[in-house]
Amino acid sequence: MRKLSFWGRYSYLWVTLGFFLISVAGHWLFGWFTYVGEQQDHHAPIEVSQYAFQMLEGTFENWQSEFLQLMWQVGGLALLLFVGSPQSKEGSDRVEAKIDEILRRIDPEKGEDVITKLDEDYMGRHTDPVEPT
Repeated sequence: MRKLSFWGRYSYLWVTLGFFLISVAGHWLFGWFTYVGEQQDHHAPIEVSQYAFQMLEGTFENWQSEFLQLMWQVGGLALLLFVGSPQSKEGSDRVEAKIDEILRRIDPEKGEDVITKLDEDYMGRHTDPVEPT
């Protein structure tokens, strides 16, 4: 089994982070143009601190109503899957035990070799049982 680099293993995270940063930067950039236009229409001074406050307020309002809910659904699911909660296993342990038993019964010697090789190839996955020390 091919080992992926840190960047390869988390490629979905990097793409998502890139989309997030681009969207936030675009939101703030176009917000700046809108703010400057409004200030000029009212003959008011352009203040970066006032702009930053308005943009932070608008960003957090959007995050409260949309992003926090979605982030918890995705992040919470990923966290529970990572720690190996019973809900995240979806019965795969039972299926794996059945397949192991079939391999042992078909050819006891080769079956154990296949099981051992697969266990070595996939060692360290969150679904592996914790071995007693």
